[in-house]
Amino acid sequence: MKNLITFCSCFLFAATLSFAQAPKKIAVIGSQYNKLTSAEKYVIVDKGTEAPHKGTYTYNKAKGTYYCKRCNAPLFRSETKFESGTGWPSFDDEIKGSVKRITDSDGMRTEIVCKNCKAHLGHVFLGEAITPKSTRHCVNSISLTFIPDKKK
Repeated sequence: MKNLITFCSCFLFAATLSFAQAPKKIAVIGSQYNKLTSAEKYVIVDKGTEAPHKGTYTYNKAKGTYYCKRCNAPLFRSETKFESGTGWPSFDDEIKGSVKRITDSDGMRTEIVCKNCKAHLGHVFLGEAITPKSTRHCVNSISLTFIPDKKK
């Protein structure tokens, strides 16, 4: 019996490790989202901005998917990321249906939030002609979780 318990414990631990890299499904019960640090809450909930050139993903060039830090919804693919020189990760497209645009209270900028949980991501700018799509989603790294593509 002891060996069976040890085997089950090891199996569950190994299974947990193998699934630990990918974010959990989006299924959120009530208002139960991922626990945020005070810095993450400042940006994601209170709509703050992290300092330029300091974010974890600003210069990330790895292939993969960027997920919402608050609810794990997929938001951006690495293929749409580009260097804008602004100091924040920039994407010229979002995963279809993942991002909502809201006019800022000042009426001058357009905020982008996660469509699933309304987490503040940053702002979107149109017409800058930096990319062929002429769209720049300027995103706070702290609002994101990046999961690299699995190597084949």
